[in-house]
Amino acid sequence: MSFGFDLDLLRTFAAVVDSGGFTKAAERIHLTQSTVSQQVKKLETNIGQALLLRDKSTGSVQTTEAGELLLSYARRLLATAEEAMEVMRKPAAPKTVRLGVPEDFAGRRLIDLLCGFSAASPHIRLDTVSGWSTELRRLLDAGEIDLALIKREPGDGACLASWKEELIWVESAARAVEMDPVPLAVFPVGCIYRDRAIRAIERSGRRWRIAYTSQGLMGVQAAVASGLGISLLPSDAVLAEHRQLGAVDGFEDQPASEMALVKGRAGLSNEAKYLGRFLADNLA
Repeated sequence: MSFGFDLDLLRTFAAVVDSGGFTKAAERIHLTQSTVSQQVKKLETNIGQALLLRDKSTGSVQTTEAGELLLSYARRLLATAEEAMEVMRKPAAPKTVRLGVPEDFAGRRLIDLLCGFSAASPHIRLDTVSGWSTELRRLLDAGEIDLALIKREPGDGACLASWKEELIWVESAARAVEMDPVPLAVFPVGCIYRDRAIRAIERSGRRWRIAYTSQGLMGVQAAVASGLGISLLPSDAVLAEHRQLGAVDGFEDQPASEMALVKGRAGLSNEAKYLGRFLADNLA
């Protein structure tokens, strides 16, 4: 069965009830009295029930039981329609930019970055995905993200901006670590810090073993602090619970690595370009 819940008819019906009659309703919704009467009649025909009782002597109206029931639904339908129109009148949803960030990107640093970008550009929605540099490069090539911050050897390819990362050997400040073989607390295979640490220890002629592996920065930091192993970390990831190691400990200083802002093969939207400029200006 098809019901005639035409919003115009429901609006006219509600206006007649609220105004107390057809004449006042016509003035209220700027229609002729005959048009108001026709619309109410059409609604009653569609519903198949009388909705109003008319007092011809006074011009007043009263709802029937069916009219009383329909009026409740009519008000809700009209309110929902008005809400939908209000939403549709609002500006379009923010444009989305997808950014890949390294798994070992410091949490506080990322929070500050996102807060700053949100305040500076509320018209842009920023979606982030974390991963290791090899995975972020794959996502860029597949067009699944627009920009990525990757860790790499300095100058390893084109980029929109780059930042040097000072690397520091660290161990627990509270517990000495047995150094033969050198126990390493590292990120998974493919991480530049892991590769650098292993190569440096092998060049020194010493043995090494993987004592702990973590996908996240906090895991590696905690492992070092608890004495599970040593690690090679960027300077901004060193904690108060860590002790820096140097040449006197048998660990030579390492050349800086690089964090680079790179894009995929496709062109960048204006919003992605804006994010790129923001990162270039605010990451140091």
